[in-house]
Amino acid sequence: MSTVDLARIATAGSVDDGKSTLIGRLLYDSKSLFTDQLDAVAATSRRRGDDYTDLALLTDGLRAEREQGITIDVAYRYFSTRRRKFILADTPGHIQYTRNMVTGASTADAALIVVDARHGVSEQSRRHTFLTTLLGVPHVVLCVNKMDLVDWSEAVYDAICDNFTQFAARLRVPDLTFIPMSALLGDNVVTSSTNMGWYAGGPLLNRLETMHVASDRNLVDVRFPVQYVIRPQSSHARDYRGYAGVVESGLMRPGDPVRALPSGFTSTIASIETPDGEVEEAFPQMSVTVRLRDDIDVSRGDMLCRPHNSPQIRQDIDAKICWMDAASVLQPGRKYAIKHTTRWGRALVKDLTYAIDVNTMHRDETASELALNEIGRVQLRTTVPFFVDPYQVNRSTGSFILVDESTNRTVAAGVIETHQY
Repeated sequence: MSTVDLARIATAGSVDDGKSTLIGRLLYDSKSLFTDQLDAVAATSRRRGDDYTDLALLTDGLRAEREQGITIDVAYRYFSTRRRKFILADTPGHIQYTRNMVTGASTADAALIVVDARHGVSEQSRRHTFLTTLLGVPHVVLCVNKMDLVDWSEAVYDAICDNFTQFAARLRVPDLTFIPMSALLGDNVVTSSTNMGWYAGGPLLNRLETMHVASDRNLVDVRFPVQYVIRPQSSHARDYRGYAGVVESGLMRPGDPVRALPSGFTSTIASIETPDGEVEEAFPQMSVTVRLRDDIDVSRGDMLCRPHNSPQIRQDIDAKICWMDAASVLQPGRKYAIKHTTRWGRALVKDLTYAIDVNTMHRDETASELALNEIGRVQLRTTVPFFVDPYQVNRSTGSFILVDESTNRTVAAGVIETHQY
């Protein structure tokens, strides 16, 4: 699968705004469902007493979700068209599942913010938009759903768009699109609606197919965290040494000079290998093995970069984090294991600068702890240096997770800020 043709999409919005139905309609109308999948959903709909096939059940996979009619977990669905392959993440709308929403949107190229045309932009819609911008999602599509329930009113649609535009002006949204639709009936999802002649734009699928996601990737700053050092398994290949990992950003070619961090030694790329053989170029998200012309000290957790374009080497990290553990809280003075790219260390929480009210975006500088699903800005001190970039520059080298060493649970996910103290 070529990553150039792959787009990752996350949905978000208030409970009952129609996120799961929208994805179900997108899969159904794009003919991306197997017959047995549709038959199973139809049978479940009949058991529930529905007089129609509830397409939301295609993504609401957990039994608890089907019983409550809400999305709890992050449901992933895969489909493709002639233009592009897609990974769709149906993320939870309820506030108590904020951590699940953060997980689903963390790798997304675009976010679909679904709102009910009858209710307009709600508190949860604003919260999810704030989270998507915090996570650096470059493309945001406001899906004004259930237009059939407001008589396809252009005035209602325009009022919602104006309201959302005023709110989005306070955030960093590089690309914002508005689409009126009815997910239940299929209007403006895969095909253009005949009920809204006043809308001149195309349907949602056309927007997803034509987004320029490749240009959102960082192709300038070479960042290659080493996942594994490959050494010979037989005597005839004793001189083989390869460094396996994922190209997180930048372009790598044989003959390019590189610097290894943290040692600072420099060398030149001798070859780039994949399971299908050697390649002349490696680009972001390719899994490759890099061989160097010089035998220098490189281990798991080290990073290859350009000699004159290196990430910041830090042990003091300023970051925004989302607390994801229900059994504990974050407080200054606590210690955790920290994983950044392929590198592990330990981190001390030096200070909780403020907590963020994700509904109003106000800062609470008096906060002394972060509990489940809460977001705040913290200062960390690590035991080993990490090779970091600001999250807005590089989402891979600008993010990390915290792990409770006593339980081995991932307790927080963080994004690194530009400020250095």
